[in-house]
Amino acid sequence: MLLHEIKPKHKRSKRKRIGRGGKRGTYSGRGVKGQLTRAGRKTVPSIRQLIKKYHKLRGYRFKSRQEKPVVINIKDLEKSFKKGDLISPQILIEKGLIRKMKGRVPEIKILGQGDLTKKLTVEGFQLSESAKEKIKKAGGTIK
Repeated sequence: MLLHEIKPKHKRSKRKRIGRGGKRGTYSGRGVKGQLTRAGRKTVPSIRQLIKKYHKLRGYRFKSRQEKPVVINIKDLEKSFKKGDLISPQILIEKGLIRKMKGRVPEIKILGQGDLTKKLTVEGFQLSESAKEKIKKAGGTIK
């Protein structure tokens, strides 16, 4: 037996072409009037509305989006830390002031809302100008 001699065991049944008169009656099983009875009918998929709502994001796997840093204020540091403490992102996670995002430590920015009276050492953050001033004014250091 050769490859070109192989034949299927069962013959393929032909698809019935409806809507052309014949034994199926006046409407040929398509019902009366409307979008679904017409030739070349196409219905809009119901998921279309959901698809249209999605954001159109560019780039490979959308990595071009910049994630905004997590914001924490000076007043939160004032409440949670003692005089002379070292503050780093890892310590903030341990204290429960911030959480890990997607299994990693997020970028953190300290803003200058509130007052600072304690001498603190800040390490590994983005800082606003007002936050820098308040930390230095209180006698703290920025690494």
